[in-house]
Amino acid sequence: MSTMHNALASPADKQPSTLARALREAAFAALVMLGLAIPILLFRTEQGAGLQLILTPRVGLVAVMCALVFVARFLVSLYHARKRSRQIARMARETTSVEKPGIAHLVMTIGIPLFLGIAVTFPILMSFATGSLNSARYWIDLGILILTYVMLGWGLNIVVGLAGLLDLGYVAFYAVGAYTYALLSTTFGLSFWICLPLAGILASFWGILLGFPVLRLRGDYLAIVTLAFGEIIRLVLINWVDLTNGGAGISSIPRATFFGLPFERGEGGFAAFFDIPFNAMHRMVFLYYLILVLALITNAVTMRLRRLPIGRGWEALREDEIACRSLGMNTRNTKLTAFSLGACFGGLAGSFFAVRQGFVSPESFNFLESAIILSIVVLGGMGSQFGVAIAAVVMVGGPELLRHLTFTKAIFGPDFDPNDYRLLIFGLAMVVMMVWRPRGLIAHRNPSIVLKERKAISGSLVKEGNG
Repeated sequence: MSTMHNALASPADKQPSTLARALREAAFAALVMLGLAIPILLFRTEQGAGLQLILTPRVGLVAVMCALVFVARFLVSLYHARKRSRQIARMARETTSVEKPGIAHLVMTIGIPLFLGIAVTFPILMSFATGSLNSARYWIDLGILILTYVMLGWGLNIVVGLAGLLDLGYVAFYAVGAYTYALLSTTFGLSFWICLPLAGILASFWGILLGFPVLRLRGDYLAIVTLAFGEIIRLVLINWVDLTNGGAGISSIPRATFFGLPFERGEGGFAAFFDIPFNAMHRMVFLYYLILVLALITNAVTMRLRRLPIGRGWEALREDEIACRSLGMNTRNTKLTAFSLGACFGGLAGSFFAVRQGFVSPESFNFLESAIILSIVVLGGMGSQFGVAIAAVVMVGGPELLRHLTFTKAIFGPDFDPNDYRLLIFGLAMVVMMVWRPRGLIAHRNPSIVLKERKAISGSLVKEGNG
């Protein structure tokens, strides 16, 4: 008791030591940043006349980055000190450990209808904001890209967020779906609507093939095997030239039609059938609502399965596999269903990617894509559908906003391009998220099955910290 009393007696007496510790940690972080900035940021390489390499020093940029790291680390240290003092105060008051739904619950209650409303009316909103439908082409195309990653994130969320199986090769199923549509449409002339379910079925088949060898693996070993699987698929696409055309890829992929109505000028087209003026943006709007419907189907199926025994089995497997086996659960079939369903949605997204781009190549399915999709799931909150959607908007739409940040040139100079530091900003954002919200943006969720009363589950009450 005396120890507890001394720890809580005078917080003001500990303030100087807290500030000193925060200053030491901030200074150390600034020194680390300085060591990293010297080989990376200090000199800008330019090519002069006669292939001469010119090094332009950027001392001011290095100083600004070190100062930003110092301030950020200082604030983070103070935040953690304040958080620790609050935890000690709660222990002294002998409060219950169950957390009440906070701002995250409010965000989910209000945010889900708002997010869905914006998604449904996004092309209309952008048309009014830019003045015309043609002027909104950039923003609609960005919306299509974001929704594609939302669908991929929801598919991987079944494997990682619900079943707790770390998958670093999810891009392989994305590639299988894309090449399935590309090959079937260009070789046999099949339409998109026929190839779409075939792409999902074939990707699901490959998910089962991946699931069998990794049934006994967990954690890092599972991550290594799935990473190797993703690289194997990419190398097969490169080297099987007779089938995939190798690194040159497959071009001239047929476009999707509106149930047989092509988006072309003239008789028999979409505009002529509905007696409206022809506009090339009709196809972009159609693609936007197509990926929106596919993403919503992915979400609806996932939410439905979570209420079924198989969904509860995934969540139980995530928490404790040994306990599941002791209760007689068939963990083999549970893992295989998670891999196959997650792969199926990845294949559907890949088929849409092929019809949107009109061209596929192995370079579009590298490890970075898997890392981005996994980061979306982790940062959004594993097991949280809405959190994954928000994370996809931030991670995919955020880098695009860097292109419009013109005020940074007034600070760092006219030659400064924020898009060149996209990966640096991305890494910094991940570090901030791991410090501020280590369990993701949405760290709690409602239980799938309730008895008498529905209550939010605190993220601190489960093994994985997901809620």
